[in-house]
Parts: sequence; C-alpha cells; structure tokens
Amino acid sequence: MMCVPTPPPASAVIKKKKSIADEELFPGARLLSLIFIWIAAAIAVAPLLYMISLAFQSDAEVSGGSAVLIPAKWQWENIGRLFAAAPFGRFLFNSILVAGLITCSHIVFAPLVGYVFAKFDFPGKQVFFIAILSTMMIPLFVRMIPLYVWFSQIGWLDTYQGLVMPFLMSAFSIFLMRQFIAGVPDSLIEAARVDGANELRIYRSIVLPQCKPALTVLGLFTFVFQMNEFLWPLIATSSLEMRTITIGLSIFKSESFTAWNLTAMGSLMLFIPVCLLFVLTQKHIVQGIAMTGIK
Repeated sequence: MMCVPTPPPASAVIKKKKSIADEELFPGARLLSLIFIWIAAAIAVAPLLYMISLAFQSDAEVSGGSAVLIPAKWQWENIGRLFAAAPFGRFLFNSILVAGLITCSHIVFAPLVGYVFAKFDFPGKQVFFIAILSTMMIPLFVRMIPLYVWFSQIGWLDTYQGLVMPFLMSAFSIFLMRQFIAGVPDSLIEAARVDGANELRIYRSIVLPQCKPALTVLGLFTFVFQMNEFLWPLIATSSLEMRTITIGLSIFKSESFTAWNLTAMGSLMLFIPVCLLFVLTQKHIVQGIAMTGIK
C-alpha cells in the first residue's frame, strides 16, 4: 500500500509564499533594518560618549577651538578638580538622599493604595480614583506658591523635609500599581481568604511578590525624575549645603562657564547613579512596562 504524504496546511503554504515574495521584493530588508537600528543607536549614544570624552579632556583641548573626540591623555585629575572647585560631594549626597527617600515612599505606599483600588469595592471608589488622577492635571507651578508660603510659615524651607514632602506620593504611582495589581488573579486572593489569611497576609505573601516588575519600573521612574528635579529645589533651598546636584551644576556653569570639561564631569556624576540603578534593574524593566499597560 502506497503512503501518500500529508500536504502542509494552506496557512503554512500562504505564509511561506508570502515570506518568499517579501524576500524577492525586499532582498536587503533585514540588512537595511539593521543598518537603520545601528544608525539610530549611534545618534542616541553619541552625546553621552562625547560627554565622557569631554569630562576627561585637558583645559587646552577644551579651549583649542576644535572638537576633540578622544583625549590625547585622559585627565583623571579632573575628578579631584571638580570636587575642589565646588562641593559636588554634598550636592550628590543631597540628590541621592532626597530621591531615595521619595522613591522608598512611593514603593511602600503606592502598592497599598493600588491594591485597595484594584481589589476592593467601597462607596465612592470611582470618585476617589478620578479625584486622585485629576491631580495629574495640576502642574507644580500652580502648587508652588502655596507650598512655598506654607513651608516658610512652618520653617521647612532650606531643609530636607521641605525637599521631600511635596513628592512623597503621586497619582501616577497609584495608577501604575493599580493597573498592575488589577491583573493579579482574584482566584488566588479568594483562595487565601478561604484558607483564613487576613488582608495584610494576602497583600504581603501573594500580591507583593507578583509586583516586583512594576515596583522596579516605579522605583526607576521616580528616582530618575527626582534626580533631575530642578525647579522646586531651586526655590525651596537657599544655602549651598542644601543644594542638589542639578542646582549645583547650574551654579557652577554660571560661575565657570569656560570649564566645559569640569561641567561635563559634573553631568557625569549626575548620570552615574541613574545608570547603575538601570543596570541593576534592567531585567525587570521590560516585563514591568509590558505588564502594567504602559506603551
């Protein structure tokens, strides 16, 4: 008895013909796309690479009138010159402390509020949630004068609490965690309740372990935003000891506007903590962004 081979599915044949036709019409499509990606990556990375090169150039190379891509000799002493010219150690410490405290507050409290809005029903739930989201429409410029007057009256200007308190929580953090926790299966929570677990135990043992990607994204976004914050620290601080690194860089650039190598070194000091945090958390970032509905 002769065996007749089973023909491939029609969809497979159509897909194969389509791929062959695409290769015939665009024989170098893959190569062109790779070239485009490399060009785009080079354009994005080029300013950062030049900032690193500029930070380690000598004064003669900076003031020579022509761009130097690679220093003839890497001036590692520029790091010491930067910290001798201005208290950048204090600036960096203030920025990391303020950004770290605000990030910790968001990571601790935003999942709690997001869990309540995602998994509980109570009167006025939608009203409260819309009211919280509406605060995202209010820019800092509107709140700035009342905050300044209030903090001036209670003596919080030029203090760490004055820098931290206005940003301890945000509607974006609550929305981000609510969107993620809404995807946690209700069956897991109901099963835990049937087993006798209280809400705190359910939150700690079931909800939080599944929120690691979202918490990583939230922590990174919050830390980067606060490290780059400029306007409120400029208004809320007056002494040099309380300045953050963004304000310190602005002051240093206005006083030493020709020392581009030291200014670039200061910018590099601002970039390093954010880069290290990204490297440590990168495996959770893509997963967290995909699972929280941020496109």
